[in-house]
Amino acid sequence: MNHMITRRTFGATGIAFVLGSSASFAQQSPPVRVRGMVEAVDGEVVTVKSRDGATLKLKLKDNATVRAVIPAKLTDIKAGGKVGITSSPQADGSLSAIEVHIFAPEQNVNAAHFDWDLAPNTFMTNGPVQQSVAAVDGQVLTVQYKSGDKTDEKQIKVTPKTAIVTYEPATKAELKPGVKVFVAAAPKLPDGSLDVANISYGKDGMTPPM
Repeated sequence: MNHMITRRTFGATGIAFVLGSSASFAQQSPPVRVRGMVEAVDGEVVTVKSRDGATLKLKLKDNATVRAVIPAKLTDIKAGGKVGITSSPQADGSLSAIEVHIFAPEQNVNAAHFDWDLAPNTFMTNGPVQQSVAAVDGQVLTVQYKSGDKTDEKQIKVTPKTAIVTYEPATKAELKPGVKVFVAAAPKLPDGSLDVANISYGKDGMTPPM
């Protein structure tokens, strides 16, 4: 998933702040990434205890997209299919996959390679896989992405410990206390809550990777 966070300076004056709309505030605030467990649901507001112990209020948009994270297999990865791979560098300079996310064809994915915050010194690589798993040499996936104006690629090794998941459509009704959720980027609203357009949750008790 494309998940670069752009920090912008909030340079409005006091008067502009008072007159500014909620939408303007949301655009100026740096987005927040959420990993945590649902504690309560009140209408469109989902209260989440984040992994760092903070209590967050998630306000779901009327048309918010909800997806369930479900287990998948390496053989579910097809040539040309879009994936997101969280990886860590190895001593020999190669990348080892911690997680592989198989995206649905309709999901909008920013093909890129960038630093990630699952754990220290981890990366996220999003893009289409260049060959079918049947043709993979030693379970090494080659993922193509954009690097400025050029096209680049990374080769990432999949191990027996790599978590492989995919997504299926879900509804807001499935966001119940006890389920674990992930939000890639949600702007802050003036009241401190988060404006959520996309959210995923771990189906059947699983923890959604990322």
